[in-house]
Amino acid sequence: MTDANTTRPAAATGTPPRPPAGEEGRFFGYREIDPTEKASLVQGVFGSVAGKYDLMNDLMSMGVHRLWKDAFVDLVRPRDGEALLDVAGGTGDIAFRLKRQAPGANVTVCDLTESMVRVGRDRGLDGGMLSGIDWTVGNAEDLPFPSRSMDAYTIAFGLRNVTRIDKALAEARRVLKPGGRFFCLEFSHVVIPVLRDIYDGYSFHLLPRLGQLVAGDKDSYQYLVESIRRFPEQQALCHRIEAAGFTGAKARNLSGGIACIHSGWRV
Repeated sequence: MTDANTTRPAAATGTPPRPPAGEEGRFFGYREIDPTEKASLVQGVFGSVAGKYDLMNDLMSMGVHRLWKDAFVDLVRPRDGEALLDVAGGTGDIAFRLKRQAPGANVTVCDLTESMVRVGRDRGLDGGMLSGIDWTVGNAEDLPFPSRSMDAYTIAFGLRNVTRIDKALAEARRVLKPGGRFFCLEFSHVVIPVLRDIYDGYSFHLLPRLGQLVAGDKDSYQYLVESIRRFPEQQALCHRIEAAGFTGAKARNLSGGIACIHSGWRV
C-alpha cells in the first residue's frame, strides 16, 4: 500500500508526468520505488480490498463498470470451443461474462493475488458455475501457460498494475495462437476537458474517502487513483501493443475516456 506520508498533488494542481515507456515499474502511484517491490505492493493492495472489491467497483462507478465490462466482452465475441485467458481476472467479472456468452468455451482466470482468486472461485460456486472455468495464481509478466495455447486474451483493470507493461504485452502475444485476439479494458485519460476536471475532483477527493468508509483502506484507493494517472494515454498504448507484435491496435473510449478498450491481433 502507499506510504501515508507521501505528498500527493491535489487535482487542481495537476498530476506528475507519466513515466517514460518501460519505466512504470519505478513508481507505485506517485511514489518512486525499487521495481522489484512493485508486485508485492500490488498484492498488498488487492489482498487488502479483495472482500470489498466488487462492492467498491459498484460504488465508485455508480454501476457503470458493469456496462463497460458488457461492452468489453461483446467485442471479444467468445465462441464455444475456444480457450480464453482472463489475466488479472480477480473476482471473475469478465470470466463469468465470457462463460455466459460462450458456455462451451474453456475459460482460465489468472491473477497475481491469491485472495482475489479465492473470492472469484467462491463467487463461481455460489453462482452455479462449477465447471469450465479454471482459477490460477500467476504473474502477467510470466504466465504459467504454453505458447500458442489461447484463442483470446483479456485483461480488465489490471495492465496498469504490472511492473513492466511491455513484458506483459509480450507474454500476451506468446500465449496466443496466431490470429488470436488481445483485449484490454483499463481506466484511461478523459478526452473531454470539462469532464476531466469533474473526474479529477471526484477521484482524488472522494474515492479514497469512500475506500476508507467501505473497505477500511484509504491508501489502497489513493494508489488506484494515482496509478490511473500514470497509465499511458490511448494512442501511446496502441503503439506499444503493436511494438509487442500485435497488428491493428485500436482504442475505443468509454464514457469520454474514463475507460478505454484496447484491442489487437496476434500475428
